[in-house]
Amino acid sequence: MTDSINLDAYFNRIQWGGSTRPTYDTLAQLLHAHMRHIPFENLDVLLGRGIRIDLDSVQKKLVHARRGGYCFEHATLFAAVLEQLGFQPVRHSSRVIILTPRTEAPRTHMFLTVPLPEGTFVVDPGFGGLAPRVPVPLIDGESANIDEETHWMVRDEGRWVLRAQVMSDTPVNAWVTSMEQDYPIDFEMANHYTSTYPASPFMNRILMRALTDEGRVTVMNRDATIWRGGTPRKFELEDRRALRGLLAEYFGIDLPEVEHMRVPGVPEWA
Repeated sequence: MTDSINLDAYFNRIQWGGSTRPTYDTLAQLLHAHMRHIPFENLDVLLGRGIRIDLDSVQKKLVHARRGGYCFEHATLFAAVLEQLGFQPVRHSSRVIILTPRTEAPRTHMFLTVPLPEGTFVVDPGFGGLAPRVPVPLIDGESANIDEETHWMVRDEGRWVLRAQVMSDTPVNAWVTSMEQDYPIDFEMANHYTSTYPASPFMNRILMRALTDEGRVTVMNRDATIWRGGTPRKFELEDRRALRGLLAEYFGIDLPEVEHMRVPGVPEWA
């Protein structure tokens, strides 16, 4: 076991050869490279393997095995990289409120803030299809834009809300947070709930996102969308073999096990 990050292996994974100085430009470019090369996916939850979020386990999966992961894995890995480079990331949790009222949404999402001379920025590589690809200023209403995506933070009764408008869709409230610092045990608890509680969305749905040179690919159960530029192509995966093929082509992952994977949210696949 180790509690340190292997930067050489990580940089190879994200194809990084740029600056490592702890500046805004480095942060923004590292975030983009991380999200471009390490996808978002919850397949190990559906395969019953469980999710471990200690740094050693996260490196083995996302870096060495060249898999993807979800928020706890992405944020744990990226925070360790930033710390090794001299940044001072702070770990936080939030309530995801895209489809759930905040009073019913548990604190099951992990993100970071990073203080810099230019200000403090929200960094969230593990928020699936709505994840901001650039650092978002922690300033009420100030937007961060890239391509056809806009994210901004809004103050709301003493809390902060991340708002997102992605690929010209209607703006949504993504998550809400008190912005207090959280600790490893908090994320262990939230990860256990997220990856094992029968009603957790991650236990019942395929949720995946990969970035490509031309756009992005998203999957929710059998519904897949491939974006090229600003144009989406939506289609339904015929079966689990089609899912395996899409994984190999766009996510760089070949998992024969998905051809037998049970997905409670897709009854005909269960």
